[in-house]
Amino acid sequence: MNGSLEDRAAIADIIAAYAHAIDRRRWKMMESLFHDDAQFQFGTVLGDWRGFVEQARAIIDPCLATQHQLGQVQFGFHGDSICHTETYMTAMHTIPAGYPVPDVFPDKGTVYSAVIAGRYVDRFERRDGEWRIAQRTGLYDWREFRKVDGVDLSEMPEGSCGYHDARDPSTPVVQRWLG
Repeated sequence: MNGSLEDRAAIADIIAAYAHAIDRRRWKMMESLFHDDAQFQFGTVLGDWRGFVEQARAIIDPCLATQHQLGQVQFGFHGDSICHTETYMTAMHTIPAGYPVPDVFPDKGTVYSAVIAGRYVDRFERRDGEWRIAQRTGLYDWREFRKVDGVDLSEMPEGSCGYHDARDPSTPVVQRWLG
């Protein structure tokens, strides 16, 4: 079964909202993206989705900036209420000196960029007419660390490391996910 265009759009919207929530540190949005009993595994982060949020905050919040770019999505529908997806992604992270989670990004004593390419392999389930993530497995395809020369954070324009608060102009777009 191929799934309807509406089902595909609803699922793709959740995948995009997840990337937005991570990059803008809108952790409360996750409640609208995962089923209550959803499971998550990506590298050192694993467990239920609530545990994932706590682990992800410890990894992402200390970053100066993050941006997740999403690529192609493959859909595999099984009946009317299950869809397996595979989404390609590239995530860029600006890591500060003194970064506190060295098993994820080593502290290099200076600002650097960490680039991760991988895939989200998801199981979506439609429950009570609503698609959400029931299981997410993140896979690394490659990662690299890039030296950033001459970074003076005091000279960067406001917002260049991303807004992580109400000043973010995208706020009206995501209001529906925020409850």
